[in-house]
Amino acid sequence: MPKIIENVREQLLAEAKKQILTQGYAATTVRSVAGACGLGVGTVYNYFESKEMLIASFMYEDWKKYLSGMRQLSADDPHALLAGIYRALRRFADENAKLFSDADAAKMVAVGSSDRHKMLRDQIAHFVRPICETEFCAAFIAEALISWSMENADFDDVYPLLERITKNTK
Repeated sequence: MPKIIENVREQLLAEAKKQILTQGYAATTVRSVAGACGLGVGTVYNYFESKEMLIASFMYEDWKKYLSGMRQLSADDPHALLAGIYRALRRFADENAKLFSDADAAKMVAVGSSDRHKMLRDQIAHFVRPICETEFCAAFIAEALISWSMENADFDDVYPLLERITKNTK
């Protein structure tokens, strides 16, 4: 009788994330993730078509948590809104810093990265839109928040310029 394993997908995602963050991209394989979960390699492929999809899936699951938090932010206070988005972006970047700085992983992400970046910018622009007059302004501010959060810039240095941009578009 086959053994029944609860929450296989979640176990695979957690193990893949653990391995990526401790061992790096190259050392993490579908085989190593399957073995650590006590599963056969074929079982992993029942859930994820490749190592890249496994990694993209755990990152997406993490990102959804941050998006949920951004949905709770109010546009009534532009400073609080932008600071909240910035903090979420910083936490996501910090949580995945090992992956973002891994040269082997960078090769994987290069394929299709402009589409993913545009999707990220559009998601952030959606939250910024209420404090901007134009879609371009929202996208511009979203891009600035993404770029400067990845550079670990101090939000207090970034905000005065963003504030001037939003005031000039209203």
